[in-house]
Amino acid sequence: MDNCIFCKIVAKQIPASVVYEDDDVLAFKDINPAAPVHLLVIPKQHVATLSDCTDEHAAVLGKMLMLAPKLAEEHRVAVKSDGNGGHSGGFKTLINSGPDGGQEVYHLHLHMYGGKRPWRGLGT
Repeated sequence: MDNCIFCKIVAKQIPASVVYEDDDVLAFKDINPAAPVHLLVIPKQHVATLSDCTDEHAAVLGKMLMLAPKLAEEHRVAVKSDGNGGHSGGFKTLINSGPDGGQEVYHLHLHMYGGKRPWRGLGT
């Protein structure tokens, strides 16, 4: 897509602080973070919204979701267990879809938020 900012990031036409890249997905730091750790995970192939996904996108959707805990570990916001049923740390994943879903950039993307709360504008 010619006017898609995320496609331009994939094409290296716009700089981004990339934290992960492979043949299918790209992850980078959000330029306006709402949490101490705020990363975006996108498919390299342009798909406008989650509603536009078909069965052919299942693998890349799975890859995006499975990447989140790995990135959380690398950015020190992973869930930790104390061995007695207690937990600390943690992160949140979010995919906004469409205008009523809060989507602003029409290239499918997963937000990964983490770090000490409260986070700006993310509710519970």
